[in-house]
Amino acid sequence: MALRDTHVTLAHGGGGQAMRDLIDEVFASVFQPPGMEDQARLTAGALAEPGARLAFTTDSYVVTPLEFPGGDIGKLAICGTVNDLAVGGARPLWLSAAFIIEEGTEVALLRRIVATMAAEAAAADIRIVTGDTKVVGRGAADGLFVTTSGIGVIPPGRDIHAGAIRPGDVALVNGVLGDHGATILAARGDLALSADLKSDCAALGHLMEAVLAAAPGTRAARDATRGGVASVLNEMAQASRTGIVIDEATLPLREEVRGMCEILGLDPLYLANEGRLVLFVPEAEAPAALAAMRALPEGAGAVAIGRAVEAHPGQVRMTTAFGGSRIVDMLVGEQLPRIC
Repeated sequence: MALRDTHVTLAHGGGGQAMRDLIDEVFASVFQPPGMEDQARLTAGALAEPGARLAFTTDSYVVTPLEFPGGDIGKLAICGTVNDLAVGGARPLWLSAAFIIEEGTEVALLRRIVATMAAEAAAADIRIVTGDTKVVGRGAADGLFVTTSGIGVIPPGRDIHAGAIRPGDVALVNGVLGDHGATILAARGDLALSADLKSDCAALGHLMEAVLAAAPGTRAARDATRGGVASVLNEMAQASRTGIVIDEATLPLREEVRGMCEILGLDPLYLANEGRLVLFVPEAEAPAALAAMRALPEGAGAVAIGRAVEAHPGQVRMTTAFGGSRIVDMLVGEQLPRIC
């Protein structure tokens, strides 16, 4: 083993032997990319299928703490990129991963995060094919930043987008809401909160494929990350020029999350999720879509939470537990920074 350092130093980003040792032993030995060139060369039979389209996405991850109940920054990076592809109907195939590492970061921590990424990528059937590593001085990166880009293929005939939503379509979610945001808040330890929570972080490519097989008329899907379900619903209402009505009584929330929000004055509809989709399907296909999700662990708690309507286009409203109605706006500002 050439890498003997226990912590990352600036030499590991200098382009010499120390950098080569870090890349070979921490990253390449685990990800096993095809060759070590400056680019990945991609081939897939799916690309030759008439009518197939490429989907491409990129995202950066700056969560604190880097490890938390239910995951770490590496799991977030893989799942987030897979989900961004999946909600557009794409089958994820390839992924790049770039790391900005702060001087002094423990090599053991890097190894744990890289192992998580490899396991999540394998489970999601996506391959990490290329990447980059940079080291910055102490205080310049808060430990570790990860940027991932993903490429997938949208099979012929799929056209899933928010503009396709029609009045009468049913809004579905695949499980309890707000777990990720509440878990990160508790894990930071600043507020002396104790809760038996873990992040909902999960790759949802297989779940999307199951939904599309059961409900081929699925109109749109979004993953409810920063800004939560409320912000995603507003984006979808505005894109489709329909109104959306949700029912407070149907929203799936853990009592721990509900209680934390009451104590801190937060609205759980705006808490981040990392393994939750909001889908709109035709009413006739809603039962099949729910059954398909509930058959998988990632969708065991799937429920219908509302529907699209002709009234108040571009606006989201919630029927409250008291029988009233209130507007659910887009998130203004940031409830909790450094969440993903």
